[in-house]
Amino acid sequence: MNAAERSGHPRAAFAHRDFRLYMLARFLAVVGVQVQSVAVGWQVYSLTRDPLHLGWVGLAQFLPLMAFALPSGHVADRFERRRILMFCLSVTALAALGLAGASRATPRLWLWYALLVVIGTARAFYGPAASALLPSLVPKSDFANAVAWSSTNWQVATICGPALGGAIYGALGPEAAYATTALFVLGSVACLAALRARPLPAPAGASSLSTLLGGIRYVWREKTLLGAITLDLFAVLLGGAVALLPALAKDVLHVGPGGLGVLRGAPAVGAALMALGLAHRPLRRHAGPVMLASVGVFGLATVVLGLSRSFLVSLSALVVLGASDMISVFVRQNLVQLGTPDAMRGRVSAVNLVFIGASNELGELESGVTAAWLGVVPAVVAGGIGTVLVVGLSVLLFPALRRVDRLADLHARG
Repeated sequence: MNAAERSGHPRAAFAHRDFRLYMLARFLAVVGVQVQSVAVGWQVYSLTRDPLHLGWVGLAQFLPLMAFALPSGHVADRFERRRILMFCLSVTALAALGLAGASRATPRLWLWYALLVVIGTARAFYGPAASALLPSLVPKSDFANAVAWSSTNWQVATICGPALGGAIYGALGPEAAYATTALFVLGSVACLAALRARPLPAPAGASSLSTLLGGIRYVWREKTLLGAITLDLFAVLLGGAVALLPALAKDVLHVGPGGLGVLRGAPAVGAALMALGLAHRPLRRHAGPVMLASVGVFGLATVVLGLSRSFLVSLSALVVLGASDMISVFVRQNLVQLGTPDAMRGRVSAVNLVFIGASNELGELESGVTAAWLGVVPAVVAGGIGTVLVVGLSVLLFPALRRVDRLADLHARG
């Protein structure tokens, strides 16, 4: 099969050795982190029985992401991205072992939060480097295919990780869950060490505030990109019900840590199926309107989740929620990576990561605070309704986003 034929193949990206290694590294890292996430959520809620503490879990990981947003993107553009990833994952593994040790001692929540801050700091530098590294692993013609498979890989890992975490926690306890995280993450480091991707040369000139702010200026100038990541920020900020799943599992659906693991993995099932569909049948037209509609479906699925008292209905709602979110992620990733010059990718990816982190970790805080005020169920329902309203506002405020048609056109501008 020649290069032209391979570029149109549904698995074209896997023809490249470094991409295959990166997928394995990413899979191991995400499974490990998801195991840890289930363990932390269940352990903290079991100790406190207060949904507000689930919000503090998110805040502890978000604050470093916000604090290091500008320097992390600049670091990703100046230093070898592979080595950055290896260092960040090594720190994550050590923090997981710290959580295991903390679980054996007298419970001290401040120690959990301190270790989560360390993990959040590692993630702050990991995210921009990982996003910026991906385009260097495949030719530009195969990048959309690589995004679809990378997303599929992530979602499959997000299915396996929570289920594995819930099973290990239920059978062996939290220490075993955190030790499993460390093993998986160190396996990811070994895969990254085998990559042959050439490091980019550092940009000329000394670091300055101007270079640090370059990513923010670029995103502000590109209104389509600004609209896409702003939509994601506010939609998931309001509709981020996943943070409250420990409370829903324990108090509403009456299932244990194994049931929580299944619920946590359900969005990834829907997302993985959608990502596979996008890999084999790419989104060719009307990308902007499809993205907006998918976020609307995300909000409606969140409302159903909040109103449900049935485990199967909740599971189904989470599957739909994940599938709709995958469409939004796919479009946004193409906009961020293909529409950004390589020398700017680290800084733009850092801005994107702040928006994602705000929608996820800060969304966990918002969900925890709202649940403490209104109750868990009203908080989930209100968040879903808010997400639908955000879609309507985005249509009005970002007309450039709703006019995005062919993602293939981004290749011409890259």
